[in-house]
Amino acid sequence: MRRLLSCVLALGLLAGCASAPRTPVDAQLGPWSGRLALQVQDNASQSFTAAFELKGTAREGELALFDPLGNTVALMTWLPDSATLTTNGETRQFRSVNSLVASATGSALPVAALFDWLRGIETPVAGWQADLSQLAQGRLSAQRLQPPPLTELRLVLER
Repeated sequence: MRRLLSCVLALGLLAGCASAPRTPVDAQLGPWSGRLALQVQDNASQSFTAAFELKGTAREGELALFDPLGNTVALMTWLPDSATLTTNGETRQFRSVNSLVASATGSALPVAALFDWLRGIETPVAGWQADLSQLAQGRLSAQRLQPPPLTELRLVLER
């Protein structure tokens, strides 16, 4: 009886850890998910890490950020002429995805180039240096050297 109860408990725990099947990733179209780390070295020197899911394109898309428990901590959506940031039950509007990202992170990030980088296209961006050499292993990193603040973005993609 104990052995049967142990087996049922173990199966219940395993079922509780199961997750819904993920949408297959297309190397060219996404969606991309994994972990990201962003470090901005300004006077306040801030860093941020989160799980993420990125969908769409630089023109129209969505970026969701998750805490370690899988709860959504921020949702960014954008269209060609507007962008929205929802966090802590509060929604803020922006004129563009670039202004949204700069406001949310404290640093301008090359959103359009990021989509290219994820596709393996080495799109140059003034002041930025992207390293796509480990993209096949699911790793991408980029640094903004100019203008300040020095900014480092690292992504580890789920496969």
